[in-house]
Amino acid sequence: MTRSGDHAELDKETQKQDDAVLDGGEMGVAPRPPKLVWDHAVQPFLLLPGRQPGFDECCSTQLVDGDGVFNVSGIDSFIKEVKLRECGLSYAVVSIMGPQSSGKSTLLNHLFGTNFREMDAFKGRHVLIILLSQTTKGIWLAKCADIEPCTLVMDLEGTDGRERGEDDTAFEKQSALFALAVSDIVLINMWCHDIGREQAANKPLLKTVFQVMMRLFSPRKTTLLFVIRDKTRTPLENLEPVLREDIQKIWDAVPKPQAHKETPLSEFFNVEVVALSSFEEKEEQFKEQVAALKQRFFHSIAPGGLAGDRRGVVPASGFSFSSQEIWRVIKENKDLDLPAHKVMVATVRCEEIANEKFLSFSGNEEWRELEEAVQSSPVSGFGSKLSSILDTCLSQYDAEATYFDEGVRSAKRKQLEEKLLQLVQPAFQSLLGHVRTGTLEKFKEAFDKALDSGEAFAVAARDCSQSYMALFDEKCADAVIDQANWDTSKVRDKVRRDIDAHISSVRAAKLSELTTLYEGKLKEALSAPVEALLDGASSETWPAIRKLLKRETESAVSGLSNALSGFDMYEESKNKMLESLKDYARGVVEAKAKEEAGRVLMRMKERFTTMFSHDSDSMPRVWTGKEDIRAITKTARSSSLKLLSVMAAIRLDDDGADNIETTLSIALVDSTNGAVKDRSLMTVDPLASSTWEQEANKRNNNWLPPPWAIVALIVLGFNEFMTLLRNPLYLGVIFVGFLLVKALWVQLDISGEFRNGALPGLLSLSTKFLPTVMNIIKKLAEEGQVPATNDPRRNPALASKSFHNGVNASSEMSSTGSSEVTENDHSSSSKQD
Repeated sequence: MTRSGDHAELDKETQKQDDAVLDGGEMGVAPRPPKLVWDHAVQPFLLLPGRQPGFDECCSTQLVDGDGVFNVSGIDSFIKEVKLRECGLSYAVVSIMGPQSSGKSTLLNHLFGTNFREMDAFKGRHVLIILLSQTTKGIWLAKCADIEPCTLVMDLEGTDGRERGEDDTAFEKQSALFALAVSDIVLINMWCHDIGREQAANKPLLKTVFQVMMRLFSPRKTTLLFVIRDKTRTPLENLEPVLREDIQKIWDAVPKPQAHKETPLSEFFNVEVVALSSFEEKEEQFKEQVAALKQRFFHSIAPGGLAGDRRGVVPASGFSFSSQEIWRVIKENKDLDLPAHKVMVATVRCEEIANEKFLSFSGNEEWRELEEAVQSSPVSGFGSKLSSILDTCLSQYDAEATYFDEGVRSAKRKQLEEKLLQLVQPAFQSLLGHVRTGTLEKFKEAFDKALDSGEAFAVAARDCSQSYMALFDEKCADAVIDQANWDTSKVRDKVRRDIDAHISSVRAAKLSELTTLYEGKLKEALSAPVEALLDGASSETWPAIRKLLKRETESAVSGLSNALSGFDMYEESKNKMLESLKDYARGVVEAKAKEEAGRVLMRMKERFTTMFSHDSDSMPRVWTGKEDIRAITKTARSSSLKLLSVMAAIRLDDDGADNIETTLSIALVDSTNGAVKDRSLMTVDPLASSTWEQEANKRNNNWLPPPWAIVALIVLGFNEFMTLLRNPLYLGVIFVGFLLVKALWVQLDISGEFRNGALPGLLSLSTKFLPTVMNIIKKLAEEGQVPATNDPRRNPALASKSFHNGVNASSEMSSTGSSEVTENDHSSSSKQD
């Protein structure tokens, strides 16, 4: 083992001087062999390197120098060198007190194999013998050799020394308090002849020990081992009672705080007494007695040992800090609260240990690789791997902090665990995100595959949901960290919501596809047949349409119902969809009927033309002049009327007969019969509607534009109005144009044509426009040649416009026109015959 720095430098300097002396040196002394002088009376020794007994077997350092300065770097190096941190609570501290030059260091050196010397520095050159004036200064610390458990020995500066003078008392009390606060065993070195003496050197020492003990709020149960030096022939059995009586008297006389007025000495100390023979006179007996005493220091902290009753031990890893703080408090002349000090040391050291372990974990290569890997993809066995790393870190903390105050240790461990979990939580959340995303993607793939294979929707949804939620739970269990109590239920709920949302989305899409499919089938099955049936227009048209609608609707509803059975729907929702399909089927028929009704006039005209120009075999009719034109016309008109009656109303809910055809026949066919000459004798026209007349009157009477439009016309048309006043010829042109437009309006019956709709009105006007214009031109030409008469028959078209308030004017005109055409043709044929 190495020695302290001061001693090493001292040995080097001594070696040089010894070599100089032995070689003759600068003093010119003839070389001579070294002579070891060992006068046990004054305890000097030859300062040659490696010569002191036990010097190489132990390590020592000056803990507190003569000026009271604590050697922080020295004790840290010492603790590191003797590996004290690894000892936990398995170590003991022994200190020695006694008068100056009482042989304390010599006793320690022989008892523990230490290298204490009764000096501080070496100043003289060529001086080989150290005398009494060079004594121990301050407090020295050394490790005992060959003693288990690890035992540290402190050699305190002797009391009542002449070197310090008046400062002796202050440092004496400080060092005594320090020894009592730190040591488990305190050796009191005293001379045998001082026992029983009132003015003995040990009396001030014991008073000091007992007085400073009162400054410890919760004293350690320290063992005071009185070592009686240079024992006389008086047996120890006679000396020990006298010594104990002296100790008790001193204890009783020492002032005590109120809390310890009646506290016995045994509450503070375990008192042991041992006697040693004179080292000078009985060296061999002294060594035997020291060897026997040394055996008592083996396993001293075990129950029954010298330090078996010790209290409030500071763990070895906190010894350095604890010693520094104790000395600081003592130097500041404060009372030393050992329990609070113990908690403070535990707090500082446990926090230091926790910080060390946190930094160690942060730099752990395995953790770094795990953290980096989980950023991009899930890591198999993440929870177990990370739990193992965390457990190792926390176990290391427990191992180093196990001997500190339990409350502090547990609190700092919890803080360390929380910091570690905060550090790893982002990685854990990242992993859960990967697991959630991966589970959802795998579910979608499996679900789509199950549906494509023909599996029922509800079964596929249920099986896939259960399977992949179980997979998510398995992945979460694999990611769970043993040290954390993190709740993954929120992420699990989100996965469940995502899966349910996807199922709902697919369900809606599938139901929409089914609905569209069956609606398309219905439209395809109904549109063309209904159109054909309406085009045929017979008394069986609507019964056939109803039968067709019922058959195709039932087929589609049955197919949709079977398809919906795999969706595990509520009965109410299922019935709603089926009813919607029924309504759609009915809507297809109604839409087709309305579409065909919009073309009824054109269809009637086409049918009338077809029936009029083709025979019963649908062959083009060959006119021979013998045909009954009136009967053919009537048949064609009845056929057209049949079409109109079929188109007049939608009869999907009516199974019985109706009188629509009869009503139309009376209104449109019988009204042209010659038997009815006086329209005033007719009953009320069933086609006439008071609502129609009201609407017509409303529109006829409401010919003026709104007031704002009139004002706008006046303001914006002022220039045009002045232009007309300056050029009266424009008025004439406008007037003639107005008359022409008015004539066309009346002849074409535009309001009547548009009553059935815009498209039919345009189609009808497109066929009548050119003939009407030609007719007006022709009439104008004729009136220019023939004088005007009062014969009202010359313009039957104008006279007919007043029939029945204009409601069925176009029909009447068509009928009248048709009758006139057929009559003229018949007359022509008769004339030819």
